[in-house]
Amino acid sequence: MRVTKAVFHMRKNDKPMTQMPGRAVLGYGPGPWACWMLMLGASLLCAAALPAQAPGNSTPGTTTKQTAQATFVGEDTCALCHADKVVLPYPEPGKEFVTNPHNRLALLHGNNQVTCESCHGPGSEHVSSGGDVKLIFNPTTAPPQKVDAMCLTCHGDVHPNFLRSPHAKAGLSCVSCHSNHAAVNHVYLLKSEQPELCFQCHTDIKAKFALPFHHRVDEGLIKCTDCHDQHGTLQDKQLLSTAEQNMICTKCHMEQTGPFVYEHPVVKAEGCLSCHSPHGSPNPRLLNAANLNSLCLQCHSATNSTAFPNAISPVGPAHNQMSTEVACTNCHTQIHGSNASDVFFN
Repeated sequence: MRVTKAVFHMRKNDKPMTQMPGRAVLGYGPGPWACWMLMLGASLLCAAALPAQAPGNSTPGTTTKQTAQATFVGEDTCALCHADKVVLPYPEPGKEFVTNPHNRLALLHGNNQVTCESCHGPGSEHVSSGGDVKLIFNPTTAPPQKVDAMCLTCHGDVHPNFLRSPHAKAGLSCVSCHSNHAAVNHVYLLKSEQPELCFQCHTDIKAKFALPFHHRVDEGLIKCTDCHDQHGTLQDKQLLSTAEQNMICTKCHMEQTGPFVYEHPVVKAEGCLSCHSPHGSPNPRLLNAANLNSLCLQCHSATNSTAFPNAISPVGPAHNQMSTEVACTNCHTQIHGSNASDVFFN
């Protein structure tokens, strides 16, 4: 049983008074416990009186207060204040909307379909308020989810996988890479050209292209989007989807396409990336290992016979397979597949 102890004090007139632990002195004002309860109750009442914050508006300065009563005013009205965005012609940097693909599409429809307000929303309240930025939709400050929803109303059929892509899941939006009013690439409205645009985030991949042997992306021979779909695919690493998993590679390396009478199983089972590092490697063949024999021995060794029972000869290797010996492909020249030999001799 808990015992509560009373504390007795003496007042100036020497009359005793009693104070309970954590409470007020009997007959006097509220004590610490009562004050704390009053403060807690007041804070709860204040919190209940505050309006709940709308989802998606947690970032300061991104809330748009457009209402359903807002109406369209037309791009001519927009041009009265934003002439630098809609009137001045290309090639003045950042002011070339007259040649923008969106603007050309609007001209095809007599300015009745795709105009400023197709992306920024109806502007009557923005105009009547004297330009209140909260009364117009601005993709550069809006939450990524709202920007993507706006763009995908037109581009959703072309990029159906974007919302499931790593870019979207990382909080990037369309305007992270694209700019309608200040594009450097005027075909795809990119903020900068490839690969510089991609390297702003993918710095680890940029380093691989500095290795001695690499696909010539930095040199401009190929682009990141030759192999990847930045808007998302059903493949890992956002690789372009094909019926044949190696088709991304064999569209250039056609001599390895096959089919062959004797297939190298790993090529069909795991694909080119099981042996090759496409961005860069210390090996001239862009192999995952600097030494060819070391790569082959990852599968073709007696120690791996349980995991890869078909990767070694039933009678064991016929010669020394150490990495210091002659390269495996000196004899097994048709390593991707052969029409003459089941051990891929020439």
